[in-house]
Amino acid sequence: MKIQYLEIVTNNVDSVCASYAKAIGAQFSAGEERLGNARLAKLDDGALVGVRAPLSSDEGPVVRPYWLVDDIEAAVKEVVEAGGEIAHPPLEIPGFGTFAIYLQGGNNHGLWQL
Repeated sequence: MKIQYLEIVTNNVDSVCASYAKAIGAQFSAGEERLGNARLAKLDDGALVGVRAPLSSDEGPVVRPYWLVDDIEAAVKEVVEAGGEIAHPPLEIPGFGTFAIYLQGGNNHGLWQL
């Protein structure tokens, strides 16, 4: 399994980006509107780290890994069969792929199809 996108929602985007830049040498872009204005860093294996502020007053800080899958519809079905709750159904983001978010075990998780 591979994490395609690691989403970090924080109230202090600049601080988090600075610490990742220092710790692992990640170089973050300006905000990407299609990903909630997340600042992006591309890792050597092609995965992305996105750091963004909450999109609404009821969204709290979270770190959400998005697992790379070949077939997001099949993966969503398997998640539901395993007891997961779909928080956001599959949605395509042009130029990035299709994502879905699910809740399980008290944690946020994501799926990503290129």
